[in-house]
Amino acid sequence: MYLVTADEMREMDRRTIETFGLPGRVLMENAGRGATRFLLEQFPDLKDLRVAVVAGRGNNGGDGYVIARYLAHKDISVAVYLLADPKRITGDAAANLELLLPLGIPVIQIEDKETFTDHRSRMRGEDLWIDAILGTGLKSDVKGLYKNVIDFINSLEKPVFAVDIPSGLNSDTGQSCGSCIRASATATFGFAKTGHFIYPGVECTGNLKVVDIGIPPHVAEALGPKQFLLGASRITNDLKVRAPDAHKGRTGHLLVVAGSPGKTGAAAMTAMSAVRSGAGLVTLGAPAGLNAILESQLLEAMTCRLPETPAGVLGESSYDRVMALLAGKRCLAIGPGLGQDPSTVKLVQRLLTDSPVPVVVDADGLNSLAGAVETLHRCKVPMILTPHPGEMARLVSKTVEEIQADRITCAREFSQTFKVHVVLKGANTVIAHPDGTVFINTSGNAGMASGGMGDVLTGLIAGFVTQGYSPETGCQAGVFLHGAAADTLAQRIGPFGYLASEVMDRVPAEIMKLVNDTYAGA
Repeated sequence: MYLVTADEMREMDRRTIETFGLPGRVLMENAGRGATRFLLEQFPDLKDLRVAVVAGRGNNGGDGYVIARYLAHKDISVAVYLLADPKRITGDAAANLELLLPLGIPVIQIEDKETFTDHRSRMRGEDLWIDAILGTGLKSDVKGLYKNVIDFINSLEKPVFAVDIPSGLNSDTGQSCGSCIRASATATFGFAKTGHFIYPGVECTGNLKVVDIGIPPHVAEALGPKQFLLGASRITNDLKVRAPDAHKGRTGHLLVVAGSPGKTGAAAMTAMSAVRSGAGLVTLGAPAGLNAILESQLLEAMTCRLPETPAGVLGESSYDRVMALLAGKRCLAIGPGLGQDPSTVKLVQRLLTDSPVPVVVDADGLNSLAGAVETLHRCKVPMILTPHPGEMARLVSKTVEEIQADRITCAREFSQTFKVHVVLKGANTVIAHPDGTVFINTSGNAGMASGGMGDVLTGLIAGFVTQGYSPETGCQAGVFLHGAAADTLAQRIGPFGYLASEVMDRVPAEIMKLVNDTYAGA
């Protein structure tokens, strides 16, 4: 599914009107009619409620007037609160505002704080609000009358139906612009917006429906949006049917370099998650002193003793041995539980620049790049970085708050600058590829906020790359299946308290869900 920015949507509207010849008023009519259908689906008892449309002076308000008209046709009590002087309403919105008068739909004019105060008592009596104040073009903070009305509507704790996007929500970043409507449901037009799927935008949007307003497919394809929603269908299309005569030599060999004293679990889970993804062979290279511990944890993966420093961690003395181990491997996963000893940092940086196979970098592998991201310019093979917001902040010398304020731009710019694949973890993980495409994941839940989950994800992504999948598919399949496994556990065990190892063990069953149709048609 395409996810569009405000500028992309605006350009699609323009091309539909100017080059395809579909008038803007028709688009507005289609939007209002489709939104009304969804409104009635969400609130089937509207005839028993007092419904209010609160409208700004732009086209978002125009969509609201169309909805009010359709509701009046169905004998539903509706009033319009207009947050502007009617003389300032122009174009298609003005034409639809004029149609309300012959229908006897009340239009209550609120132009300033004083008139707002005069009508607050009546507004408290409304049962359901249709938010048509601000559209997708908002970039700056909401202020003045609009902010006061948005805050007031939220304080009423009545159901709200948003038109296109909750007023006050940045449609590109999913962030609140000072104040934002908290909607129960949203009808958006043409295509979903990226902000609908980035927190806190997800929570402000509520139930979302995309309304077809008549934009021709060729218009969208010509513009070529770069944001996509990552769901099961995409992964199903990318997963290959394994040949009946497949054997472990064909399904790839992964090398994992991970672990330090006190952090053997991270190394073990990364290795075993790769096995669970379907990798044929996995070798875990760790400090020699930890080998006995790791061998007792791993049955299906192999281990290799690597030279260690006096502190018991990996350092530059391990470089030659790791490079030798990479012969015949298809992927290297590095970082989980490694620690940040200066010698470890140097080892990681050398391995990244010299690795002959694609690399998945996580945890302390990422920390080894903090302050030295130029190392990535010297890498010769595809790199997949899997930072959480804190690690991303260290990589780009920003605060976590700055990263979270615009996750898509942050991930995309880093990916394109350094020609790497970025998996920016968190609620609705963002995956950015060097060609500028971005995917927002739909699987996963808050129960994943516990230790070890990132190690499992690293192993899954590396496991798919090891099997011969592209870095793009490896990222997408690993992220989606990781979240899907957790979703199943949340339903069966509880919303939290399940373990990262349980997520890992659940992955094969989630793969089976996706490939059943593929195998049946093979």
